[in-house]
Amino acid sequence: MTTQDPTTPPAPTAPLGSSSVSGAATGSAAHAASGEPRVSRLGLLQLFGSVILLASAWPLTKTAIAGGATPLWFAEGRAVLSGMIASLLLVGMGGFRRPSKADLPAILAIGGLQLGAYFALAHEAARWVQAGRIAILANTTTIWVVPLSLIFLREAIPPRRWLAAGVGVTGVMVLIDPLHVDWSNPSVLIGHLFLLGAALAWSVAIIVTRASRPSQSMFGLLPWCFLVSALVLAPLIAWHAPQGGFGDVPICWIALGYIGLIAGPLGTWCVMEATAKLPALVSSLGFLTTPAVSLLIASVFLHEPLTADLLGGSALIMAGVAIAAWPRRGGRP
Repeated sequence: MTTQDPTTPPAPTAPLGSSSVSGAATGSAAHAASGEPRVSRLGLLQLFGSVILLASAWPLTKTAIAGGATPLWFAEGRAVLSGMIASLLLVGMGGFRRPSKADLPAILAIGGLQLGAYFALAHEAARWVQAGRIAILANTTTIWVVPLSLIFLREAIPPRRWLAAGVGVTGVMVLIDPLHVDWSNPSVLIGHLFLLGAALAWSVAIIVTRASRPSQSMFGLLPWCFLVSALVLAPLIAWHAPQGGFGDVPICWIALGYIGLIAGPLGTWCVMEATAKLPALVSSLGFLTTPAVSLLIASVFLHEPLTADLLGGSALIMAGVAIAAWPRRGGRP
C-alpha cells in the first residue's frame, strides 16, 4: 500500500479514461516480459507533483486555521471544491458516469469515513497539534489496516506485515512522546486522539472498499465520495460551529483555494497516474517522502522545530510503511 494524503483513496489498478495510461501500462508489461523494468519519466514527474502538492496541504491547513478559519468550515470548503475539480477532470477524460449499486459501499465508506470523518477529526486536531505531527500521524493508516484485515477480511497476515505494524506503532508512541507530553492539557490529548481516530476511520474505509469491490476505479468515484463527505460535514457544522467561517485574512482563502482546487484533486490525479505508470516499489517508496516533505515545509515556513521525537517517530512510521510496501520475490507487496 502507498502512503497518501487524506484526500486520496486507495489507488486503483487502472485509472479511468486515460489512453496514455493504457499505453504506459502496455509498455511496462513489455519491458517486464523482457526482464527490464521500465521507469516512466512522466510517471516520475507525476510522482514528484503528487508529493509536493499533498505535502503542502497540512502546513497550509494549519496556517488557515491559525488565521481564523473554522476547522469544519475549512474541511467542508475543500471537500466541495475538490469534488467540483475531480468532476471536471473526469468529464474532460470522458470517464464521468453515475455509480452502480456495487459502488455504493465504497462511496459511503470513503465519503463518510475516509473524507468526512477524517476531515472533521484531523482539521479539529489542527487547532492543537503541529502541522508536522499531523502529516506523520495522517500516514499511520497502513499500520491499522493490518489487524483490521485479519479481523474482518480474514486475510493471512505474513510476519513481515506484523513487523511493519509493530515498527509503525512504535513510531506513533515515539511521536506522541507519552513521557514528555503535557497530558494535563486536555487539548493536547484530544488532538492526538482525534488524529488516531482519523487514521482509524480511513483504515475502516479501506477495509470496506476492499471487501465490496466497486465496479469503477477509485478516481472515477471521487466526485461522489466528495459529495458524501460534504453531506456528512454539513450537519456537524450546523451543530458544532454554526457561527464559523472561512476566516477573514487573505491567507485563509488562498489556502482553501490551493488545497480545494489544486492540491487535493490534482494531487490525487497525480497519485493515480503515477501508480499506474511506475513499478510498485518506486511509487510506494516515493509516496513515503510526502510526510517528510511536509515536515520540512512546516519547519521552514511555520518555524516548527524538528525535535528528536518528531524525527525519530517519523522515521519509524515511514520504515513501517516501507516494510509493508516492499514487494515479495514475485514482485507484489
